[in-house]
Order: sequence, then C-alpha cells, then structure tokens
Amino acid sequence: MESNIVLKAKNISKTFTVSEDSHNTVKHRLFSLFNPLRKKRVEALKMLSLDIEKGECVGFIGRNGCGKSTLVKVLAGVYPSDSGYLKIDGSTMLMNLGVGMNYELTARENIYVSGSILGLKIKEIDRIFEKIIAFAEIENFVDTKIKFFSSGMMARLSFSIAVNAGADIMFLDEIFAVGDMKFQEKAVKVFEGSWIEGKTVVLISHSMEVIQKYCKRVGFMKNGELVYFGDPDKAIEMYLADNQ
Repeated sequence: MESNIVLKAKNISKTFTVSEDSHNTVKHRLFSLFNPLRKKRVEALKMLSLDIEKGECVGFIGRNGCGKSTLVKVLAGVYPSDSGYLKIDGSTMLMNLGVGMNYELTARENIYVSGSILGLKIKEIDRIFEKIIAFAEIENFVDTKIKFFSSGMMARLSFSIAVNAGADIMFLDEIFAVGDMKFQEKAVKVFEGSWIEGKTVVLISHSMEVIQKYCKRVGFMKNGELVYFGDPDKAIEMYLADNQ
C-alpha cells in the first residue's frame, strides 16, 4: 500500500437478499408455512473503488438507501464484501448508534470488549475507564445492561469509547444527529479539537454544513454506486440536484 494511503478499496460490492412478503401477523406466518417466500436481491454496493489518505477527513452523501451506511460498515469490517479487494492500515472503529455494542452486556463490559477489539490491553483500558464513564455521563449506570439505555446514553457511550480509545481510522455515521443538544455540542467541540489531529475520518451526514466544514473530499452516492468522489462543493451540488 502506498505510504500515505491507509484505506484502499477496489471493486467492492455487497448484495442483500430480502423478503418481499410481510409476516407481521399470525395469518401471514401460517400462510408462509405452505408457500415459499418471495425474495429479491438488493445490490447495496456496486463495484466501488476508492483510496483514503492518512489524516484525511472524507464524507459520503446521498439520499436514504443509496448505500452510504452499508459502505462504512464494509470498510469498517462490520459486513464482509461479496467481491473485490479491501486493505486497511491501522485500527478502525465505527461510530453508529449501537453498532458494535452487545445489548446483553453492561456498559462496563462493553467498554472492555470494545477496547480489546481496538487492540488495547486490559491495563490500558483500566487507565481510560473513568474518563470514558465521565465523558459519557453514565456514572450511575456503569453496571446496567445497555439494552436499557436511551438512544442518547448509547450515543454518549459509543462516542466516549471512540474518543478515548483512539482508533486510527474513525467511521462516523450521523454522530451529530443523535443524542441531546448538550451531547451534540460536546461532540462538535471534541471533533474540532486536538483529538482529530492525525486521525483519518470517514463521515456520513445529511447536514451539508457539517460535510462542507470538515471534509477535504466528498463522495456522492446513488443506487449503490460512487458517482463522484472529490471536491466537496461539486459533490454537494450533485446531491442537491438529485433531491429536486
């Protein structure tokens, strides 16, 4: 891999098989016992290629269902790609509400599991544990299973782990759209501070203001394809035109 390239994807694709039938009622479920399910294949990503440099903040925009979240999940290793080549140099962490968290574990247990996945030793997690709890503002819920957490609490915990554990490549999926106003202000403050220095950031947001403010390059996606990847103003122009 080239010296400045920390993420390289070549012709990656991802397809999901989904049911076309509804099974929300007992009648539908009984009916399905005697009739085969109707299924269809959805191409979420279509032969997508890109390079991201060390220390670069890039963004991806597009209408709902265009493949943005699937892309970051593939790049972060949450989903395997169906084809193509993916090379990553460094530790990664995806920040998306609840992704990577085990709902049956407590906040304490999730911190240690997430830290271990990022390559931290137990003693290293011990040293940052109190910082994570304090930043997330969950001092009274350390040993509570996170399935009982509100969306705001979940967002704060996920963000706090990311900030304090220090992954090399951060995938941030709509982090400025979750949690309460106080958390969003804290997220912006941290994002604009020294924490981002030297980090490689992949950002997904429906806020063009956020995208334009932070991203060096922006990708416009449509129907699972990366239509354009480059100048933020041009990508935003294409996105706005697609929404008219």
